[in-house]
Parts: sequence; structure tokens; C-alpha cells
Amino acid sequence: MTIAIIGAGLAGLSCARALLAAGRAVRLYDKGRAAGGRMATKRLDVAGETIRIDHGAQYLTARNPDFAALLATTGAQSWPDAQRFVPVPAMTALPRALAEGLELSAGRHVAGLEATQGGWLLHHLPADMVRPGKPLPAMEPDVDGPFEAVVVTAPAPQAAELLAPVAPGLAELLADVVYAPCWTWLAAFAAPLDLPDVLRPESGPIGWAARNNAKPGRDAMEAWVVQASPEWSRAHLEDDAHSIGAALRAALPAPAGVPEPLAQATHRWRYSLVEQALDRPCVWDRGRGLGLAGDFCLAGRAEAAWISGRALAEAILS
Repeated sequence: MTIAIIGAGLAGLSCARALLAAGRAVRLYDKGRAAGGRMATKRLDVAGETIRIDHGAQYLTARNPDFAALLATTGAQSWPDAQRFVPVPAMTALPRALAEGLELSAGRHVAGLEATQGGWLLHHLPADMVRPGKPLPAMEPDVDGPFEAVVVTAPAPQAAELLAPVAPGLAELLADVVYAPCWTWLAAFAAPLDLPDVLRPESGPIGWAARNNAKPGRDAMEAWVVQASPEWSRAHLEDDAHSIGAALRAALPAPAGVPEPLAQATHRWRYSLVEQALDRPCVWDRGRGLGLAGDFCLAGRAEAAWISGRALAEAILS
């Protein structure tokens, strides 16, 4: 029987690849249009030209030798220093390489799990019909299965909501996980800004800002990603996107000011950086056939998500 994996970020993908290598059938579900999760790249249209800007994870660490080997084989390059790496030509290059050959149902929101004698059933809807914090649309969901087991790699609050009706103990376990949110502003400009390639202010709204076109293999047009600090993002979490973009633009310390962008966009990550994790590689309930993996298990790093997914695959196979 097939194993269902909810979430096609690094945790879900590493779990899927390890299971597939062991001869197990897997199927992934993700609400996004493609694999990647927070390894995300957004497209901006600038005068008829499309450019890509990394608006999620900005770089990767590689403390684990196996993860370092994976980055090497997929062509990642060091940036902005020898200890950090970026896939080329965008952060999405790594998850898309890992997703190659996997069965992925993209653009699907898994709305419920159902335990049957034959295995788990997944109820899912088109993701573009679902609005966060709003009731589910009045439509009959599609149902897939039965599945031998279900792996959940969505952010902990979303995983808990999904698991609460069928595995309340696992849902309660996830209540200990704490995330920091992150507002992100993206902008393209006609000329380079008079700023260093990377900014990490010690105070103020900005937690990280970087010249996207300074990364290896990126589009040449001047483009910036500005990510607000966790504290500022929390304080302004429900503000409108326009005011967020204006505030982050004003906070950039360019000596001559920041000109009007050619194109811009704002994105809110409600579950960005894990501040308190479970301090365990993964969670596997063999009796129920339910597993949890993600950066929320270990630490707030993309590398940790990959390690967690592989650990869960090993637990399932053991």
C-alpha cells in the first residue's frame, strides 16, 4: 500500500525519497503549486520581463555531511560566506530536484483524515478554494486511499488541526511548538541601491535584507528581499500588506533613500522560524500509522527539516 505524505517541503521530500529508495510507494500532497514549502521563490513581472526573487529561506547550512553531499550533487553554491549555501538558479531548485520522479498532488488542501479498517483515507480540496481562518467551502472533497500510513510535515499548528479529530495525543504534543512569523517585502529597481549585499540590523523593523541578484545564478536585475524581524512581524502581523511594504522600504538605510520600485510584492509567513522545537528527530505512532516530521521536531533550519524527514522514513522502515 502507498504511504501518503502531507507537505512537499524538505521534510516531506526527504522522507519520500528515503521510502522510495527502500521500495515503498509514496504520494505527496501540497497546497502549493509545486514542491518547496518555505524554500520559496516568487516571480515579479517587470516591464514584460519576469524575474525570480527568493522570498522564503534565504540560504542553507550544511552541518550534516549527508546534507552537504546533497547540496554538492545538486549544484548549490556558497553565499554569502563559506558556511552558507544557495541552490542555483533559485532556492526552489533543491526541492524540485528532490521531487523529480515522485507522485505529487500539488494545489491540494488536505481537509481531513479518516481511519478505516483498510487504512487511512485523505479528504482534500483545491487549495485556492480554502482561506485561512475561514470555514471550508461547501463542496464535496475528493477522497484518496486507503493508505498504509500518513506522514504530516505541515507547520505544527496546521498539523495539529488536521490530527486533532483522529489523534488528539499527537495534536497536543504539537502545542509545545512555537514559531516566529515573518513579513517579507520584495522589490525590483531600475538601478543598484547604495547598500551592501546583505544587511542584518541589530534593531528596527528589518531582521534580514539582501540583494537577490548578488546570489550565484540569479537574474541580473537589481532586486531586494527584505524580511522583518520576528518581534516586528509579531507586532504588525495583522497589518495590511501595503503598510508593511511601505514600512520596510522606509527602514532600508540607503543614504539617498529608496526609489520607487519597478515592481514589488509583500508576503506574510505566519509560521516562519521555529523558536521552540520538540527536541526529537521525528514522531512515529506505529500503532496508528501516523508520523510527524519537520523543522519543528529539531530546530529552525531547512537542514533540520531534511534530517527529520529522513529520520521518520528510517523509523517507518525499521
